[in-house]
Amino acid sequence: MKLPCVGASIELAVVIPTYNERENVAPLLTALEIALAGIEWEAVFVDDSSPDGTAEYTRRVAATDRRVRVLERIGRRGLSSACIEGMLATPARYIAVMDADLQHDESILPRMLEKVKSGNLDIVIATRKIVGGSMGQTSRQRTRLSDRGAQVSRLICRCDVSDPMSGFFLVDSRFFRRSLPYTTGTGFKILVDLLASSPRPVQIAEVPYHFRNRERGESKLDIKAELEYVYLIVDKLVGKVLPTQFVLFGLVGSLGLIVHVGVLAALYYSAQVSFTLSQVMATACAMTFNFLLNNLVTFRDRRLRGWRIASGLITFYIACSLGALVNVSFAQFLLHYRIPWYLAGISGMAISAVWNYGVNTILTWRRERVRSYEAKVCFESAPSVGSRPST
Repeated sequence: MKLPCVGASIELAVVIPTYNERENVAPLLTALEIALAGIEWEAVFVDDSSPDGTAEYTRRVAATDRRVRVLERIGRRGLSSACIEGMLATPARYIAVMDADLQHDESILPRMLEKVKSGNLDIVIATRKIVGGSMGQTSRQRTRLSDRGAQVSRLICRCDVSDPMSGFFLVDSRFFRRSLPYTTGTGFKILVDLLASSPRPVQIAEVPYHFRNRERGESKLDIKAELEYVYLIVDKLVGKVLPTQFVLFGLVGSLGLIVHVGVLAALYYSAQVSFTLSQVMATACAMTFNFLLNNLVTFRDRRLRGWRIASGLITFYIACSLGALVNVSFAQFLLHYRIPWYLAGISGMAISAVWNYGVNTILTWRRERVRSYEAKVCFESAPSVGSRPST
């Protein structure tokens, strides 16, 4: 590969988040070299400490090619946060984000760059869903998932784009830095986050492309990624009014109520178990369900693992049991002073919800102190992102 001149101004940075993509690094760089001929560019690989040695392999490539850089993150995972850290690490005026799996068509990058420059745009999105583009041979299930995600994202994006779920786009770095303080920084769809976080209307264009089939590795789209997307949507819808975690905690509690009623009906009506025993078992099932779902979604940033799940479950049981006592006691207190029964009941539930959320945040899912070595590694690897100021 031809080395760029020392001190040459980098016009375009291509940020590439990776996890177990070692086999794709070399073919992708070769494709970028061909596609970006005549453009001063660099590739910033952001690797979440892949077990297959992606980061180490990329470092060896970077030793002989100044256009290649690698940020290896220790103890942290997440597609959006990886993209953000890579975008913050480059001085380039324009930044493209694309996957390492070779499914994105790198040959349209020059066209995207020219479009954003000539039209004085904020973002140019590579889309699969307008004339000239296609989803390729993507499975029907994933296509349906993408379509549903796009429909939901339009609730928060405040702009009309055909493919808000695209992971392939090019952005003006000035727009990115203006929007960054308002981003959620979690999940796997950084484009949706940027579109929904912009403090002003976004100037957008779209360029069609054909989505390729993955030849190596495996897709990172799983239930965890889908739940992260739910968190992003909730944060953008209500995050300015209420803490997102509190809203999710309440939503999980609502689902737990459905579980409770379902188990109670199954035991009491179908299995003819006594009401008291049925109620106790239904309560235990609902509380366990709530704990596991909160651990997976609401408090995903401090998720309990291993033996801590058992101790956390016990703490959750105790906290919520006390919350139920607070609920009943407060409702009875209001009823004693002739507050209508329905207002007393709702007030008791509200107090209980705040109690349960607060106590479990402090005790069950308390933040662990980061060891000094891990803090040092994270500080040296990349700037801390993913949080935002309240607005």
